[in-house]
Amino acid sequence: MSLKQKTVSGIFWSSFERFSVQGLQFVLGIIMARLLLPSDYGIIGMLAIFMAISQSFIDSGFSNALIRKQNRTEADFSTVFYFNIVVGLVFYFILFFAARYIAAFYNTPVLESLTKVVAVNIFINSLTIVQRAKLTINIDFKTQSKASLSAVFISGIIGIGMAYRGFGVWALAVQSILSTSIDMIALWILSRWIPQKVFSIASFKEMFSYGSKLLMSGLLDTTYNNLYTIIIGKKFTKSDLGYFTRANSFTLFPSSNITGILQRVTFPILSSIQDDDERLRETYRKFLRLSAFVVFPLMMCLFAVANPLIRLLLTDKWIGVVLLLQILCLSQMWYPIHAINLNLLQVKGRSDLFLRLEIIKKAMGVSILFITLPYGVVAMCCGTVVISLIGLFINTYYTGKLIQVGYFTQMKDLLPIIGNSFSMGLIVWGITQLIHINALSLVIGITVGAIYYFFIAHITRSKELQEIISLVDKGQIKNKIWKLRK
Repeated sequence: MSLKQKTVSGIFWSSFERFSVQGLQFVLGIIMARLLLPSDYGIIGMLAIFMAISQSFIDSGFSNALIRKQNRTEADFSTVFYFNIVVGLVFYFILFFAARYIAAFYNTPVLESLTKVVAVNIFINSLTIVQRAKLTINIDFKTQSKASLSAVFISGIIGIGMAYRGFGVWALAVQSILSTSIDMIALWILSRWIPQKVFSIASFKEMFSYGSKLLMSGLLDTTYNNLYTIIIGKKFTKSDLGYFTRANSFTLFPSSNITGILQRVTFPILSSIQDDDERLRETYRKFLRLSAFVVFPLMMCLFAVANPLIRLLLTDKWIGVVLLLQILCLSQMWYPIHAINLNLLQVKGRSDLFLRLEIIKKAMGVSILFITLPYGVVAMCCGTVVISLIGLFINTYYTGKLIQVGYFTQMKDLLPIIGNSFSMGLIVWGITQLIHINALSLVIGITVGAIYYFFIAHITRSKELQEIISLVDKGQIKNKIWKLRK
């Protein structure tokens, strides 16, 4: 299979997995949000940083180390598997005994028992790192989609039932545990991989020398991203935190999912051509443009329709989400560009540079966070836009050094897409101001915006639009959809 065929296949199944799973999760989440209160989401959001940091240690960068390594062995896979189990158990018990202190910190008694239950997810996730890495190496996202879709559907239905019966925040807790448990069982059955009774010290040292830098980078990123939930949960109300977490989840739905798709596909593919700089450069630029062509208009459209969207889907009790959502859209739209730039450093084996950039960006980010803190949650969200733009310049520095695709080259590639996306967003926003019926405003605004965006892309002969059309015309996507239907 050629590089292009692998890319198309990987993007298709990774997209199917992400958007079928996240789409279903999104719909189920809307139903639960209508049944629960913003404060329920605020309480569960208080645990986000503890869960995320634990998960960073479980992975420890070993997943990417396995994917990048060209001569990997079964001893490598088994070594990572046993290491993850130990780390998963250690962090579960750390959170178990720290539960009372977490509850005291937030002055929320229910967090003690909630932490002990939700922390089970940490150990469950430790059992699936290797299975996911093996499937990703084989560009097999079809199997992962089967596992994830089953987990989200079953857990979501049970979560909605519990929310309807008045279980409140416990509906969210049980849903999360069921989802990770079902996903883990399905991955073990479908991947058909059994660890060997071997732990290689040499293998551990080799992968840890690469993965440890990614671990530190991941910890910095995770801690920094979750500082907002800690500070908002501590300094402001549970409802404020609920509004923030819900706004953040809305913006992450398009940006993070599409970025996740591209990262999962581009990392193993770029790794396979890591020593051919010319080919790597061209493939890398194409990935950048394609990601922006999809993500930028989605984020600008979400910005424009935020008010009618939230009122229609979540009801007026969630109106506090609207402004936060609009601001975060301007920050998160750059997320795929950040991620693909950082992906290149990993492909080139420069996890040391990856860590260096994360330290610089997070130091600046924390400074901006504390400068905006006294002015409230809205100001803090505005600070994320500033951080994102500064981070963009920093991330592209080493990309320019390694493969001569720096900031100005990337901006030149992306400028037509940026202009088209912003003008489209302005048109859609204008429509929402003229039409005051929420559903009608959404339908007309999104339809007109899509027609305008693709029309401008067509008359300007967008390479990205031509690339997408060529894939469809060649039947590569059609064939996969036909197989899926069969």
